[in-house]
Parts: sequence; structure tokens; C-alpha cells
Amino acid sequence: MSLVKSISGIRGTIGGRVGEGLNPVDIVRFTAAYATQRRAALPANNLVVVGRDARVSGKMVSELVCGTLIGMGYDVCNIGLATTPTTELAVTAEKAAGGIILTASHNPKQWNALKLLNENGEFLSDAEGKQVLALAETENFCFAQVDELGIITDKDYLPYHVNNVLSLSLVDKEAIEKADFKVVIDCVNSVGGIAIPALLRALGVKHITCLNCNPDGQFAHNPEPIPQNLTQISDVLRKGGADVGFVVDPDVDRLAIVCENGDMFVEEYTLVSVADYVLSHTKGNTVSNLSSSRALADITRAHGCQYSASAVGEVNVVAEMKRTGAVIGGEGNGGVIYPASHYGRDALVGVALFLSLLAHKKMKVSQLKQTYPQYSISKNRIELSADMNVDEVLERVKEAFANEKIDTRDGVKIDFEDGWVHLRRSNTEPIIRVYSEADSMEHADFLASKVINLVKKQ
Repeated sequence: MSLVKSISGIRGTIGGRVGEGLNPVDIVRFTAAYATQRRAALPANNLVVVGRDARVSGKMVSELVCGTLIGMGYDVCNIGLATTPTTELAVTAEKAAGGIILTASHNPKQWNALKLLNENGEFLSDAEGKQVLALAETENFCFAQVDELGIITDKDYLPYHVNNVLSLSLVDKEAIEKADFKVVIDCVNSVGGIAIPALLRALGVKHITCLNCNPDGQFAHNPEPIPQNLTQISDVLRKGGADVGFVVDPDVDRLAIVCENGDMFVEEYTLVSVADYVLSHTKGNTVSNLSSSRALADITRAHGCQYSASAVGEVNVVAEMKRTGAVIGGEGNGGVIYPASHYGRDALVGVALFLSLLAHKKMKVSQLKQTYPQYSISKNRIELSADMNVDEVLERVKEAFANEKIDTRDGVKIDFEDGWVHLRRSNTEPIIRVYSEADSMEHADFLASKVINLVKKQ
């Protein structure tokens, strides 16, 4: 059993002993800690939004979270089965003190998590997250008296979210409807199975083939939307008759695209293509994280604009976007952040902007991919053993490649002339992530192996 505590929330496998897995005691403890932190930050606001993905454990976790919040004197706007970006939008629409999203994102079905939002519908800052962790350790909570208990109100925020997307000036519903796209979607039997078809219908898409769209939490494959997990939708597209495939993760903040011939568009290029479309209409800065493709920087400079990188993590990308006034940003895992909508990764926004781009370009998805700089990213991991000191590992790597350009803002990133390698401790799993990029997969694998072999020799 695993329990990962971080500034962005608490994530773990369901069950186990207290402190070892995500169980009712820890769920209540961290919810109460979050409520205490929010009360100190916004004492006059007693409303929190709660949304969840379709995981098997979701209803249990939701009832514990909602019950704890009303026990702390908070009213709860329970939006039920809802995507992460839907929940983020609901926080600001409700003028709430914050929100809790119950999802373990791309993790398998035995995992769940509490993702914690501030009053802007954005993830807690580093300082706020540390306050929650400290409060959870001390258990210094004050529960409400009987006449001060909160109440729960149920609402459906999906129509609000879809209307928000359709209202964006760069979402061209008329062009999408005219293009008469045939779209295949894989929503891994989670909330995307509700949200993505609703969005596509609202955009005027009449031909939708749904794979794994029953939101019962029984994931039909590993839910991370990466190529090795997407063979089913790839096979469907390879048979012909469809224009594009879209795949989302369980909480619908990541978007992977599949070409009409069944080939992967590659998740790194979700943000690249959407940014290309946005920059062609709105000049401005772009941001992605240190583990994302160089292609975004290339596209940004081709439009005469400036690119900058942040540490990995949505909260870090958003902070850099605000600092630079970026018009588009996100992460190379298929996460698109479009401030004209809100500061959060949003697959619904990604789908609408990509279809608008495709309708304007009037070309096949595979042809569109070839118009962008061609890089390959190799994504590897090193399992953490009990005796492994991550800080020492990263320091040894830094020393071994001291003659290269090194960035230590988030782990260690080594910029070679012909590619890069980035090592960092995962925020969500007990692993070191090792990402590398070059002009071919063979070269990217070679660069990664140089670093991984160095680590394993220690």
C-alpha cells in the first residue's frame, strides 16, 4: 500500500493501515486540515466545491470528504462526477473558498487522491500546501457545533463548462460543424465518457465513435494516455473512416491525439499544435515545463514570440505563465492551459481548439504533425529503493555532466547540444522520472541510458 503526501494533496492506494494507504482516517484528517487552512485564509467564506472522477472508490471518498467539510462548518457544492477542469471552473463560479477534486489522475484504479484548490480554482501554492501538511500532522482541528454544521447542495457544472469552451473566441464552431469530422474517443470509463461526447455534440460533431465511455471506473486499460496504452483506439482508426482520435485520462485534464491512420500524434504535440493555432491569432509568450518538448519553443520563436520553462507541476507552469503574461501554456503530457478560459489543464479546451485548427488547416492530422519540428521523447523511470537517497543521486549526475548546461530548478536537467535529459523525483509515485529528447527515439534512448546507467552503477 502507498500513501504520497505532497503540497498538492494526498494520493494513495485504497485501504491499508493508517498512514500506509488512502483510508477513511487519512481522508478525514487531510480534509479537516485543508478546511482549517482555508478557514484561516478566508474566514468569511464557508463554501467548498467537491468533484470526483469515476473511480470505484470515488463515492466512498466523496462521502467522507463532504461529511468532514460540513462537520467543519463548511457548506459543500457537490458537483458529483466532474472533470478536474470542470471543478476548477465551478470554484470561481460559486465564489467558493476552494475546491477538492477526488482523482488520482492517470494512476490505476486502486489509487485515489485529494487534489486541493484555492479560491481561484487553482492548485494551492507551495506555502499553502505545506500549511495543510503541517496541520494534518498536528491534527489541530476545531469541528463545528451542531447548529453550525454545513449543508450539501448538488449541482451539475458540465453545461457551464461546455458553454465556457464554446464562448472562447478562437473556438470556431461553424468551421468545425462544416468540416463534418468523424471522431473516435477513448475515455477510459471515467468522467470523460460524459464530458467529451457532450462537448463534441455542442461543437456540431455528428459522427462520434465512443470507446470505453461508461463511467464505472473499470479502466479498460492503463489509464495514462501514452502510446503503449492506446492500441485499441489506434486499431479502430487504422481501419479507416475517421478523421481523428482523442484520448483523455480519468479526470480529463490531459489530452492525447491519434492520427487518422492510427499513428500517435504524440501527447507532446497536443500543446505544440494548440499553441501554434493560438499564436497565429494572438501573439504572446508561451510556457511549458522543463520535461516538455523543445518543439514548443521552436514554434513560439517562429511566431516571433518568447518561450520560457518552469519546474514540473501545474502550479509552477501557471505561476510562470502569470509572471510572463503567457497567452498559452501547459505541459508535454497533453495538458493545455489557456488563460482565456482558466488557469488549469483542460482537455475540453484542447479538443475544441485542436478541431478549430484542423478545420482551418484543411489537412489530415498526420499531415499536420509533419508541419512541426520533429523530436522524439523517451520517458523512463527508476524505481526508488528503500536505501536510495534521491538528493545524492541527483548530485552525482550533476557532477558527472558538469561540462554540459545544467538546470537544477527541478531535479537535474542536462542540455546537450543534440538533446536533453531531465531527472526528477515524481510528485505522484515512488520513482525518479527520466525524460530525454532528441531528433530520433534511438538517440533519445541513448541519452537516457547514459544517465540511467550512471545511476544504477552507484
